[in-house]
Amino acid sequence: MDEPIAKARRMAFNAPYDPEPMIARIKDLLKKHNESYREASLRSGLDHQAIRRIFAGQKPQMHICILLADHFGVNPNEFLQLAGWPTLKAFDVSAVDSSNLPPEATEIAMAVARISEPGVRREVTDAMLTLLKKYFSD
Repeated sequence: MDEPIAKARRMAFNAPYDPEPMIARIKDLLKKHNESYREASLRSGLDHQAIRRIFAGQKPQMHICILLADHFGVNPNEFLQLAGWPTLKAFDVSAVDSSNLPPEATEIAMAVARISEPGVRREVTDAMLTLLKKYFSD
């Protein structure tokens, strides 16, 4: 994205929005976290109807995407992209300098980054973190 964020945001505001990918991802996360729409909305710091409005097809504002992503533990750029907003450099994990990482860590990060489905990518990451915690707890 080479254009200023303000211009990209204005363009995204007027662009058509397909709510289905966002709805599917939130439903998946609600099931995974065993939460109702209302519980997740309130725990995200939003009003109790926020997720219900998304499910009704309303495009969530950028701050709603960020708060929901924070609550569910996913990268906010994922939700911003699903909602049709421009991604933000502040949440760009590809900007991490791999020269400070061991080659093995870079190799794993690159393999995980190639997983296109956000839910699957999160599950793989969670599985790897579980293995690492188990390794270091012994």
